[in-house]
Amino acid sequence: MMKMLPFFQSGPFGMRSGSEGCIDANRPFENTSASVAEQVPACPEPSADEIWSRDQERIREVLGAACRASCASSITSNESCISAGDSPEKGNKGIKGMLKSAFKIVKKTKPPSVKQVMDLLGEQKLCDAIQHLFVLERSLSSKSEEGLNTSQKDIESVYEVLKHKVFSTLKDSVLLAKTNPDLLQQAVEALKEQEKEDQSYMSENPPDQNMQFRPRKWKELWMATVKESVEARMKDTSRTPRTENLSAVGQNLLHMGKTMKEDLTVVAKYINKLYPPEFNVFSIYAELYHNYFASQAKKNAESHLEDKDIYLLLSWVHNFYPKDMRKDYALAMELDKVKLGSLLPSSLSKELENKYLDSEEVTVKNSLSRCLDKEIQRWKEDKEPEKLNGHFQSELLGIFVIQSIYSGQKRAEDISEAVGEELSRRLLKELPAFLRSYRDAFEDFKEKSKKHRYYKPILIANINTCWNFREYTQKYMAEKNDSKADILSTLADIENSGFDVLLQQLFAQLKPMYKKFTENKWDSSSEIMNEIIKTTSKHISDFQTLKDPFYHAIIEKIHVHLVKEYIMRLLKRKVSLKTSAQQQTLAQHISKNAADLETFCTSNGSQATWLNSALPKLAEIIRLQNLDAIKIEVATLAKTYPDIRKRHLEAFLHIKANLSRSELKSILGYLADSTASTQPKAPLFSNINVS
Repeated sequence: MMKMLPFFQSGPFGMRSGSEGCIDANRPFENTSASVAEQVPACPEPSADEIWSRDQERIREVLGAACRASCASSITSNESCISAGDSPEKGNKGIKGMLKSAFKIVKKTKPPSVKQVMDLLGEQKLCDAIQHLFVLERSLSSKSEEGLNTSQKDIESVYEVLKHKVFSTLKDSVLLAKTNPDLLQQAVEALKEQEKEDQSYMSENPPDQNMQFRPRKWKELWMATVKESVEARMKDTSRTPRTENLSAVGQNLLHMGKTMKEDLTVVAKYINKLYPPEFNVFSIYAELYHNYFASQAKKNAESHLEDKDIYLLLSWVHNFYPKDMRKDYALAMELDKVKLGSLLPSSLSKELENKYLDSEEVTVKNSLSRCLDKEIQRWKEDKEPEKLNGHFQSELLGIFVIQSIYSGQKRAEDISEAVGEELSRRLLKELPAFLRSYRDAFEDFKEKSKKHRYYKPILIANINTCWNFREYTQKYMAEKNDSKADILSTLADIENSGFDVLLQQLFAQLKPMYKKFTENKWDSSSEIMNEIIKTTSKHISDFQTLKDPFYHAIIEKIHVHLVKEYIMRLLKRKVSLKTSAQQQTLAQHISKNAADLETFCTSNGSQATWLNSALPKLAEIIRLQNLDAIKIEVATLAKTYPDIRKRHLEAFLHIKANLSRSELKSILGYLADSTASTQPKAPLFSNINVS
């Protein structure tokens, strides 16, 4: 059928508005003396007398209608302008009949002229023009009348014009897909028809008889054109608005990523359906965009990059490129069919990751060091720390250090989970070192700045700062992490060191008060205890500026100290009572003092309920006179406070002067057996030295 087709005057897409893409009418061809094509303007409006005779007008109308119907079918079925006319579908039988009638008439007509083809090109009727060129080529080989008047050079000259129009259109496919889809479809149809003509020619002629102009290999030229178009669009950074504070490398990455995503979306939604499947259009476009992007990414990775550009490049490699490209559903479906791979080879990506990790580690380390220097300088200025919710706080240290580490971890996690985990591991090793430096600086300030006006508020602010570090460590570090125990131990050192200074004055004031118990043999013990409570209460008000966990901790330390000091007075061997009545009186004093002490500490927030039974149990041992009952009470005491030892009990039982040596030995032996393998949950007696 292809050999029988005549030319068509009316193209399948009708007239196109404008003549954009036409060659200059004055542009010469290669040989101005021999070419027929150069004797005619490039895009004139031909008259009927110059093109067709009156007898041919009816043929043109019949064939034009047939071609238009055929191409309408082509748009739907993605076939060529002429192939749809051969469709076996019932609706196309009329078209087929018209074509057969037309062929009978066309046999009596002559082939088109070069000028007629040029006129069609001027009207942007690319599909018609290429069909006419096919007829001209065949007429040349068959030595027909028109063939005798047309040279191969004339045909090739017209082919050059057609090729220029087709491929300049195809080069702008991404733009024309929305702005001028009809013109783009004509160019694609011309390309498809040329490929079919090549295949037809190759099938009809042995390889050794192929002429120099066939096959024309437009598909190969199309692939080269697509590559040229892709590279031009990826290079043209002017199309992407400038982003403030973004380096040239970062701007280029943004442009390439944005261009690739937007263009491939157009290819997936509009261009892909214009071509037959064998062109593999989306895959070719995707691979070309990817290859260009990857080549530029590799070039950047192998050059000297600023730290921020290393981060940006890694973000594109691990995050933006593989993930953001797939946010459009239509694009994601097509990308899933194409395995594009990574922007960088794994070895180069790993090298870049190590550069980033090393740089980020040093950056955070230096940042923490500068932060500590500023904090030390603030201590030396002797200014009252600011309060937040009634608690003194370090304005900079805790928040800044945690934020520096946390931000570094989050930035790395935004690159990839693996990079985030590695940087987290490195930074959490830096934190113990920083806290040791912080502890040393705190100790230095504590020793050298006692005369500062805001000495205690600054101490309290630093204790409160420890809570930020403690909370972060407990929340974000695994129990098996080697650094966790180191960090918590260092924080405890700072906290306890601060507590010791804050309590030093109170404990010094309480010491002579406790001596009065033994000096007066517990006479007026209630007055002494009231004095102790009153003095302690004055100091406790200063500790309200501690954060709640530390306030409770220091109140517990006070509670422990008050109970321990009381027990120490009982173990001083200053009192020895021979009668049960005397022992009963002393037991009552101790019980009363213990109750007052418990009420005071509990009302001020002490949560050390484990201390509440110590003094009552000792009072009960003093009150009891039955040996077995005493042993039972001693056993209960040892079970509750397993750090009590023989020396403590022996000193305490000095009060009960009515015990025989054998009875004393029996009680002490029972204690030794019951406490041999038990460890205390919290120390009490182990902190009491007995002379």
